[in-house]
Amino acid sequence: MSTVNVEQLHMLRDKIDEIDAQLVALLNARAAVSVTVGAIKADSTEPVFKPFREKEVFDKLKTRNTGPMPDSHLEAIYREIISSSRRLQRPDRVVYLGPEGTFSYFAGLEYLGHQADMVPKDDFEGVFKSVSLGEAELGVIPLENSLQGTVGQCVDLFLRYPVYVQAELYFRVSHCLLGRALSLGEIREVHSHPKALDQCGIWLKSNLSKAKPVPVESTAAAARKAAGAGAAIAAVGNARLAEMFGLTILADRIEDLPDNWTRFLIIGPNPPGPGNRDKTSVLFSTPDKPGALAHILDILAKGGINLTKLESRPQSGERWKYVFFADLQCDLGLTEYETLLGQLKEACQTFRVLGSYPAGPSLDGSGK
Repeated sequence: MSTVNVEQLHMLRDKIDEIDAQLVALLNARAAVSVTVGAIKADSTEPVFKPFREKEVFDKLKTRNTGPMPDSHLEAIYREIISSSRRLQRPDRVVYLGPEGTFSYFAGLEYLGHQADMVPKDDFEGVFKSVSLGEAELGVIPLENSLQGTVGQCVDLFLRYPVYVQAELYFRVSHCLLGRALSLGEIREVHSHPKALDQCGIWLKSNLSKAKPVPVESTAAAARKAAGAGAAIAAVGNARLAEMFGLTILADRIEDLPDNWTRFLIIGPNPPGPGNRDKTSVLFSTPDKPGALAHILDILAKGGINLTKLESRPQSGERWKYVFFADLQCDLGLTEYETLLGQLKEACQTFRVLGSYPAGPSLDGSGK
């Protein structure tokens, strides 16, 4: 390398150091404002998590971004800045299906940032119960997968617990083979959550035909097992589990279909506050008479509301009775929908708004 190039590199590195110093000063100035906001809110029950405000921040950043930094990089940086701001104001407990290292855990961190106080629960009911009792400010739950459909248990729990949807996110699911083996031939068992094993079935049969698939309660539990079991046991899960448990990534992106996304909901104990709300989720049941569901769909159609999801679930304790979960592409809380909302409540046997919230981002959960 020539002397001129070395000198130029030194100058550029000095410039980066100068910019870094400016960034640190500005970030601390921003943090000081957040602390002041937190002090003002100290005696308030108003939530710290503001998905509407956060979306506004991201949208403004994108309009102001002239490059060369991609929008996705800028958004990822600001998710952590906002996560720090929330923490400085008032730490939020966020519950999820544990243990640490599940896809719910990674989805929560990716969306809420690494300063979120993530607390694992043993099952989905534990998540709903903790949020409904006010033991946690937020919960992260999977609602549906693009390949395998709705997580029915979570829909059912909305019927039992008075929680509300605050936000949504779409999280790309990608699987790796993790273990301590030096070659695939050493592996005798592959552990993972049943859904993860299903999503990688073709690859596993083609590459590990002699290894026995062993379903366990989570991908994180599988990685923990592989970490203490030597070369004979491998796990299927997120790439970040390798670092968490000291494993090697033996093969990556082993899912049979690459376009695999899970939609997660962020739930809270109270209805979300005002803001730019794109979607509304509702639960309703219909009278036991012909055309009852068609009548409700007709009300929505005449109101110009697009129905993006409709799923029926058996109503607990009622034989052959069903409850419907629906996503509406509108903010049903706007005054312009007051009459329509009244019509829906009148036409339904029961009707509950789970929340109106911003349309969620798509985040890459591959960990690569």
